[in-house]
Amino acid sequence: MDFDEYQKEANKTAIYPVLGAKFVYPTLGLADEAGEVVGKIKKVMRDDGGVLTEEKKIEIKKELGDVLWYLAQLSTDLGIKLSEVAKANVEKLASRMERNVLHGSGDNR
Repeated sequence: MDFDEYQKEANKTAIYPVLGAKFVYPTLGLADEAGEVVGKIKKVMRDDGGVLTEEKKIEIKKELGDVLWYLAQLSTDLGIKLSEVAKANVEKLASRMERNVLHGSGDNR
């Protein structure tokens, strides 16, 4: 499945309230689900000494799927294809690598 196909299929399940602008809800959901991924990783570090079991990987995989869903919905609501997001990101990273500025800070380095 490619990104655009995923985005189209995921959008079939996009039933959520419009709070101000339509993109607000998926933005909040994206932050929430990303936080859940972070929380699961934190608990692996705290409770399991950093040992990532298959069971924990499955739980994290589910949360990553939720992150992907909200990313797809936010992109849809902004009128951007998910494949365009992925392509632009790879191009940005390749440019930074070529210019030897992968490390550092600032969006436009």
